[in-house]
Amino acid sequence: MSITIQARGISAGIGTGAVLVSSEPISFLSGVDPETGVVIESGHPLEGQSIAGKVLAFPYGKGSTVGSYVIYALRRNNMAPSAIINTEAEPIIAVGAILAEIPMVDRPDTPIEELKGGLSASVDGSLGEITLNND
Repeated sequence: MSITIQARGISAGIGTGAVLVSSEPISFLSGVDPETGVVIESGHPLEGQSIAGKVLAFPYGKGSTVGSYVIYALRRNNMAPSAIINTEAEPIIAVGAILAEIPMVDRPDTPIEELKGGLSASVDGSLGEITLNND
């Protein structure tokens, strides 16, 4: 069974993968290793976890504008998330997703805190839809 959640499309394309949810914002500059895709920010709820190939859901980005380039570097290194879901997109993450061609949505009808980590999901950044598979 699948559930479709409406959102606002930010970066076009479709990305699928296991959902990885953070209740805290993410800083890509010095918070995520662009070589490995592992969250390295000390004390972050996702510290030590890889975002590579995941549908990454988090409230919003934080930190330097260089974070956009780090997202692009993650893509070049094949360590980028397959899609991004934000509560509210801000320029650093949106620009990074667009440059790296990572599908992205924000303002989902269902709060990201209610998304279950590990579920399979598909994000359509063109249509602004998130499809969760409960199989």
